[in-house]
Order: sequence, then C-alpha cells, then structure tokens
Amino acid sequence: MLTFLGFAMIATFLVLIMMKKMSPIAALVLIPALFCVFAGQGAHLGDYVIDGVGKLAPTAAMLMFAIVYFGVMIDVGLFDPVVRGILRFCKADPVRVVVGTAVLAAIVSLDGDGSTTFMITVSAMYPLYKRLGLSLVVMTGVAATANGVMNTLPWGGPTARAATALKLDAGDIFVPMIPALAVGLLCVFALAYALGLKERRRLGMLALPGGADPQPVTVAAADSAAAAETDTSETGPAASGRNAGPRSGAASGAASGPASPAAGTAAFGFQVLDPRRPTLRPRLYWFNAGLTAALLTAMIMELLPIPVLFLLGAALALTVNFPHMPDQKARIAAHADNVLNVAGMVFAAAVFTGVLSGTGMVKHMADWLVGAVPEGMGPHMALVTGLLSLPLTYFMSNDGFYFGVLPVLAEAGAAHGVSPLEIARASLVGQALHMSSPLVPAVYVLVGMAGVEFGDHTRFTVKWAALTSLAVLAAGMLFGII
Repeated sequence: MLTFLGFAMIATFLVLIMMKKMSPIAALVLIPALFCVFAGQGAHLGDYVIDGVGKLAPTAAMLMFAIVYFGVMIDVGLFDPVVRGILRFCKADPVRVVVGTAVLAAIVSLDGDGSTTFMITVSAMYPLYKRLGLSLVVMTGVAATANGVMNTLPWGGPTARAATALKLDAGDIFVPMIPALAVGLLCVFALAYALGLKERRRLGMLALPGGADPQPVTVAAADSAAAAETDTSETGPAASGRNAGPRSGAASGAASGPASPAAGTAAFGFQVLDPRRPTLRPRLYWFNAGLTAALLTAMIMELLPIPVLFLLGAALALTVNFPHMPDQKARIAAHADNVLNVAGMVFAAAVFTGVLSGTGMVKHMADWLVGAVPEGMGPHMALVTGLLSLPLTYFMSNDGFYFGVLPVLAEAGAAHGVSPLEIARASLVGQALHMSSPLVPAVYVLVGMAGVEFGDHTRFTVKWAALTSLAVLAAGMLFGII
C-alpha cells in the first residue's frame, strides 16, 4: 500500500506541475499532506514536516547566504571579466552561446556546489539569451545536465555518500570512473552543439554591428528590454507561435524584428553589466577574488560547514565592499526576491521529503524495486544498479538512495560475486538526471534566476539528461569500469 501511495504521490506531483495546474511550492506542500492522510498517518504530519525542515534547514541557510554572497560579487564586478570573455567567444552565434553555457557550467561546477554553479552561469548568460531571443529552457537544461555530470566529483556529494555507505575509499570509486564521466561530458557538449544548431535554424545567423565586441550595460536595462519580448522559455512544438525572435538592443539602434536564414544576418547590440554602475568596486577586485578563492578552497577542504562559510563570506563581503549601512541594506534588498523564492522552495520540499521518509514510502518503494529484479540478473547487478540509479535518484534524495538503497543493492551483488566497488561506481551514473529532480534545491535556484517554469524545464531536460546518464553507463560497461 505504501509503495503504491509513494509512486502515486510522486506521479501526481510531477503531472500537476508539468501541466501547470499548481505552483511547485503549493504542490510540494499540499500533495504530500494529502497522501499522508491517505496513508492513515495524518496525525503524524507535523512530526514528519518538522523532521524534514530540520534536515533541510542547513541547505536553506547555505542557499540564502550563497545568493547574497554571489549577488554581491556580481554587483561589485568580480565576474565581469569572465562575462566579457564568454561574450567574445560566443559573439552572436547561437551555437557558440549554448556550447559556452555548457563549458561555463562545467568549469564552475568544479567547486562541487550546484547552487553557486547555477548562480554564476545564469548571471553570465541570461542577458545574452534574452537579447538574442534564445530559448531560456535550453540554457537551464544544458547547465543542469553539465552540472549533473560534474556533481560526481568526490567533494560534490554522491561519491562521498557512496563511499560512506559501502565503507570504501572515494578515490577508488571516482578515479576509475573518469573516462566514463568524460564521455558523459562530451555528450553534454554534443547536446549543446545540437541545440545550438536548432536555435540557429530557428533564429537565423546573428551578428554584432560591424563585428564589434559586445558592449556591456545594466542587467536592469537588458531585463526591461527583454520584458517587451515574447516568451522564450520553451522551444519546440510547445512554443510554436510564441517565440517571435530577438529584438534589437537599445544601444545598437538596429531595426527590430525576427531574424531568419533568408534575411541573412541581423545586427544586435546586447549588453550584460554596466561598467559605470555605482556598485562596482574595481579597487577591491583582488580582495574579492581572493575571498572567493579562499571560500571555495575552504569548502573543498571542508574546514567549516558550507552554510557557515557562506554566512561568514556574505557578512565579510558586505562589510568590506559596502561599509555604509544604507548601502548594505540596499544590496540585501536587491537580492531579497531570489533569497525568499529559493528558501521558500526548500522548506516546501522539506514537507515532501519528510512525508516520503516519515511514512516509510521511500523504504517500501526501494524494497519493491530491488525485489522486482529477476534472479537471473544477479551477476549483472552493476548494470541493474546503474539503470535503477536514474529513476531512484530522480524520485528520492541522494541520502535516501545512497544510504537506504545502495547497501541493499551491494549486498545483492555480493551474493553473486559482484564487487561493491562496481556497484558504487554504477550508482553514480544517474547524477545527470538527478540534478533536475524536484527534490534538489539547487534546481530552483536555476529556474528561478532564469525565469523558467519548473514544469517547462523538466519536460525539456529529463530526456536529454537520461540519455547522458545512459551514455555514462554504456561507457563504463565498455571500458570495463562497471
């Protein structure tokens, strides 16, 4: 009964948000509450929610102060050189823009934290996508999939969880997986190239005036100009008739209108960050760069819990860059919307995960799936683990999968002579899909900052992320790693 209710609750949630019948926050709260009553455990709902909130509170704190910290770093100009470099590479070619998104997300993912990766990637690429009329859901899909592959780094979380659950060395799990993960990353770049070509065919070849480098102006200006554009958050048939093409930038003075291959090239002046904005602190550039490097180093070395690091970093960044109290209040207010949206989503997700765990639905679902594996598949438990990692890490948290399901799979594999190391490596392949799970707080940072509906992101991304995960699994089997 609990197995059926667990799958029914997840399916109901996904259907409602993908059909846009409910907002994610409302669905994350009301659907599990209703199914908790169906399970006959409504009297314990409060305990389950408080338990879930307690477990996710550190994550919410980390996201809140990380948003403030990186928001301040963007305000003061730390990432301006990175943005200018990316724009010089991308120019106005949709293929370069989408591939550049994948490369940027993969590089920034080296810090092991999805939220900071998405904040930096969206901050750099969002104005460019809007100005050129590119599909924003392409940006979120490519960024999430690239980060999912890179999330398997030993300090990213899944590898450490697998090592802990099976009492193995994280290096023994991760290092042999590098060739397979490299194949996954190549798949992401190939996907970005293909999606870029599709966007190029939709919009036509674009060009800057006279081939000049892009000139930056304010994000606010880019957003206000983009507000007049048609919605470009979807691509494909669902967006038919809605993407009217890019508009010209205010600085270029070029005529507006959609570009098409027949029309040759259209000139656009697109801008990102105003080099004259009052929040810039050029004299403190190296201090801010050093502070960010120290923060990421401390995060990787686990000198302090990540929420504490970002709390300290945000406080120090605000104090040094904006010593006057009104300026500090203005910077906090400027990022308050993102903080409130993301923190609210995390605490709403706590209701969902709390009910799943507290009622025992997760355990019954995992036991049912493991029990459904045919006896003859015993010698191939590594392959089974890899395949199961896709739906299981999507429908439950990494903690639930690695600490609840993986030991059972490893025990079943050991009975048939399959090494726990192979099981552990196979368990990593589903991470490309996991990063778009509704149970991952970082994905709400991504879609929230990009202004993309979660349902649109899910509908677009899941198929590509699943294919990337399967490519990693196939490469692991081919190379004899799994």
